[in-house]
Amino acid sequence: MTLEKWQAVRAALPETGARFADLVAGVGNGHVTSLGEWTIAETASHVGMIALMYTSMIRGDGGPLPLPGLEEPIDTASVDTISRMNALALELYPERDPARLAERLRADIAEVLLVSADLDPEKPVWWLGGSRVPVAGLLAHLVNEMLLHGLDIARAIRRPWPIPAAHEALFLELFLFGMVRNDMGRLLDDATPSPRRIAVEFRSAHTKPAVLALRHGELRFEEPDGGADVRLTFDPAVLVPMMFGRISKARAVLGGGVRIGGPRPWLLPAFLKTVRMP
Repeated sequence: MTLEKWQAVRAALPETGARFADLVAGVGNGHVTSLGEWTIAETASHVGMIALMYTSMIRGDGGPLPLPGLEEPIDTASVDTISRMNALALELYPERDPARLAERLRADIAEVLLVSADLDPEKPVWWLGGSRVPVAGLLAHLVNEMLLHGLDIARAIRRPWPIPAAHEALFLELFLFGMVRNDMGRLLDDATPSPRRIAVEFRSAHTKPAVLALRHGELRFEEPDGGADVRLTFDPAVLVPMMFGRISKARAVLGGGVRIGGPRPWLLPAFLKTVRMP
């Protein structure tokens, strides 16, 4: 963690939040489908729920959550069961009017920035499945949620939605790598672990080189030493949407946004079978 990255994520959050809120507020019909069975209004409500929850979770003081009833589903969630928690959260956060959703989101983002201002950006905070995420990582996660779901909504209404590579780089470094450094909790418990160690090196123009090493279902963060099995050279604005299914793996590779190398690139599918996003 550096002061520069902390300032960058604190600037990215209101910038992306304003873009997302403007997009939602300008939607003519919130009942249009945008993601699976979710409508635009439900997609925006999902993002609003996360922002509201983070106003409390980011303090990490054990206080009550703003949506009672989510404590146990959050604590027991895994990558494979998070959809059930999201369905319950949509019931507990019933706002569906796009204009009001946009207004509430702006207010909750302002609150997140306020309550996190004096915190140590590396302070671990309780997150899904008993994992621990740095404060800065939670901000980066909320930025990513708005970028990805903004893309869902923009595609549904056929509007452009730029995804800045620098913002997705913050998601990787502050959230994903930050969580691996702290504690993954039970997030990957439902996966079938690979019996052998698989190390993947991540390299981009926007991130510091890093290695994630997987063995028996446990993920570790390591510094690069030249011994990784797989080397991913990527544009964060392609890799992260690919990880969340917004860009196909074929398109990411054929378009050059993700390049696969290293001495054992055939191990990447086994790695991604365990290390996956919901």
